[in-house]
Amino acid sequence: MTMALSLFLALALAYAGLTSLSLAMKRHHDQVMGRKLQPERVRYYRWPGWLLLGGSLLVTLTVWPLGLALFMAVGLVAVAGLPLVFLLPYRARLAGQLAVALPVLAVLCWSTVPLAVGGW
Repeated sequence: MTMALSLFLALALAYAGLTSLSLAMKRHHDQVMGRKLQPERVRYYRWPGWLLLGGSLLVTLTVWPLGLALFMAVGLVAVAGLPLVFLLPYRARLAGQLAVALPVLAVLCWSTVPLAVGGW
C-alpha cells in the first residue's frame, strides 16, 4: 500500500469515526439525520465511531513505526475533525454522506493499487 493511499484511508476512517461519534449526540443527530435520537440507539453510533478511529490507527501502524504512527493518527484525527466542524452547522447532511462515501472511495482506491502497480 502506498503511503498516499494509506494516508487517505486513515483520514477517511478518522472522519467517519468522528462523524459517528458526533451522531451519538442529540444535537448533531437531529441535524444530520433529521429525526430525534433514541437513547437506546446511542451505542449504535459510539461503538462504530471508536472502531473506525481504531482502524485509522491500525492503518497508520502498517506504514510507520509505533511512535510516529501514534503521532500521525492524532494529527489525522485533528485534520479530519476540521471539515466536520465546518460542515455540521451549515451542511449537516453532506457531513453524513461524506462519512459513508469517503471510506468506500478510499477502500476502492486501495484495492486497485496492485493492478496499477503490476502485481498479482
